[in-house]
Amino acid sequence: MTSIKSMKIIKNTTQLVAGLAATLLASLSLAQEYVSIEMEIDVNASAEHTWDVVGDYCAITDWLNLSCEITSGNGGIGTVRSLLDGRILEIMVAETELSYGYTQPNVPGEFYNLYHGFMEARPVSANSSKLIYTLMLDVSNMEDQAAKDADVARRRATFERALATMKEMAES
Repeated sequence: MTSIKSMKIIKNTTQLVAGLAATLLASLSLAQEYVSIEMEIDVNASAEHTWDVVGDYCAITDWLNLSCEITSGNGGIGTVRSLLDGRILEIMVAETELSYGYTQPNVPGEFYNLYHGFMEARPVSANSSKLIYTLMLDVSNMEDQAAKDADVARRRATFERALATMKEMAES
């Protein structure tokens, strides 16, 4: 039979463990370091034409040279695309006539960087537009500022090349 003293010890231990867990979670949440990578390019074509050429959710195949397959959904919000034969999943979480936003889901056992992307064709005039691509992610898992800067530079270079390819596609 468990004594009242033993029950108090168990209760106090449970409270202590819960308190330590809450403190640990709070300190982890404070460690997040989000970066935003904003890129744009001018396009000599209307936003509507530009979006028609590059805005399909799997057009990433054409402008970033990645394999892409729609694994669920109809191309609107909630659609899931699988990139690189399933190594990357992206879920569309926002959409307008000339834009979409997406996120990558948490992968159990891996650091979750809350990766989000947003792409838009913004009208400038009847015959010109801007393609705007923004990435947002948490880089707090990287060992130092040099590693964070290198990761941001790599991502920026990749998507600036993609924007240049999209511009070329829309203008041809």
